Formats: sequence, structure tokens, C-alpha cells
Amino acid sequence: MDPDVFLELANTVSKMKMFPYFEMAHAIISCIYIRDDLAAGSHQFSRKHPFSCWVSSMINIFAGGLLSNFLLGEPIIDVFKNHNQVMLASAVWYMIFYSPFDIIYKICKFAPIKIVISAMKEVIRCKKIHDGVVSASKIYPNSYLIMTIIGTVKGNGSGFMKIIERLMRGIWTPNAFELLTPTFPTKAAIGASIIFIVDKKTDWISVPHSIVYLGVVSFFLYFKISSLLINLHDPFIPFENLFCQLFMGGVWDAFAHIISKTKKKEENNPKVEIPRREDKTRKD
Repeated sequence: MDPDVFLELANTVSKMKMFPYFEMAHAIISCIYIRDDLAAGSHQFSRKHPFSCWVSSMINIFAGGLLSNFLLGEPIIDVFKNHNQVMLASAVWYMIFYSPFDIIYKICKFAPIKIVISAMKEVIRCKKIHDGVVSASKIYPNSYLIMTIIGTVKGNGSGFMKIIERLMRGIWTPNAFELLTPTFPTKAAIGASIIFIVDKKTDWISVPHSIVYLGVVSFFLYFKISSLLINLHDPFIPFENLFCQLFMGGVWDAFAHIISKTKKKEENNPKVEIPRREDKTRKD
């Protein structure tokens, strides 16, 4: 590909507007998650508790903004100040839960449509991570940790807000906390945040910013489509296991287990000393 054409493509992707189509895709995936999480009880719950269903859906859709505003000391309710976004999210929620014969839900769950919508959600995820890093850098220009945290929660806010979102539906699941078992979106958001910070704050990356942004978007798209097509979920797990074995006590725990196992075996099977031949003759 011609470098100028590639750079123009990267600039187009980095400046792409997210409203309304990408915002709609994000809202659709969020509402589908709520409905799938309710499983067989989704129909009854949506009819019996519509307000609770709407609140939990809004928390899931705007989770990144809610959590980042809370951490940065900004008004939490600011995420709802754009009435167009709220109306779009509410319309998507209504169509996913209350469309006649569940036609909208079934269309969105149809594999080719779901792949397109999921890909659009990954594009807006990258945009949210980038905006989170930029907004945090304006308030805390010398804190790379805060930039990483805000970029991560903006990229996967629904994962961190899962406990509260479920609580709005009357379900308390403290074991579902994202830090206990981080999912791939959280790990990928951490990596993307670090890349954006290095690109913004250092001279280590010499390529234009739009190329870096396009590379991050391509990374998210590749693994999301791979997870839908070939069931590839978390490529970080092998590296995590190796890191834990080397630096988180895994090797030493294995040695300690071998030593304790050897000692226990010796205690259960004590050595029996056989008298030597000379000793026997002396006794005779």
C-alpha cells in the first residue's frame, strides 16, 4: 500500500465521529449483554421491572464515563448531560427488550450482524481509551499510573461496574469483581493505555500518532473477530502463567512442594538399617 494512502486512512480512522452509529453499536452490545446475563428470566424481568432494567442498561452503557468521572472528582451525572446520547441509548434498550417478536434482538444476534456490531464497538472502545488517557493527562500530566487507570476504566467500564449494574437488578455477586479475574478487554485496555501514554509523553515511537491509533484499533478488531469466529479468547494467559511462575513465587512454591513431598515420603517409609556381616560374626 502507498504510504500516503495508508497515512490518510490512519488519519480518517483517528478522526472518525462516533455518534450516532458507533455509539449505537456500543449500546446494542451493552443491552445484549444485560439480556444474556438475565438468561431465561430476561422476558419476565423486563416486563415486571422495566425501570430497573433501564437503569442497569444505562449504567452498563455509560459505565466508563461514570467510573472515570468518579475517580477524577468530576460530577458523575455529567455522563447524562448529552440528551441525544441518552435518547439513543434508551431507544436501543427499548428495541432490544421490547421489539415485537424480539425481531431486533434476533437480528443483532445473527452472526454476520453481530460481527459488524462487535467490530464497531471495538472501534469506539479504542476511542474511549484514547480520550481517557488524554483527559487524565490534562489533570495529572506527570502521573502515568493515573492515565493508565482512567484509560482502562474508560475502555472497559462495564466490567468494573458489573457488581453495581447487577445490584440494580437485585443481584449481589461480589465475586464478579473485575480485578479478581481480569478479562481480555481490561488487559487489552491497559496495554492500549500504555501505548498511548508512550506515544504522547515520550519520543520512543517515531511514527505519526494516527498510525499508532490505527495499530491499536487493528489489534482490538483482530482479536474480537477472532474470538467470534474461532473462539480465541485471551492470548495473554500463556504470558501471565509464565510471569507468575517466574516472578510471583510459582517456581519457589513448586520447589517447596517437592521438598515437603519428599520429607513426608521419608517419614512414612523410614529407612531400616541392615546389620553388616562383621557385626553378625561378632555376635556369634
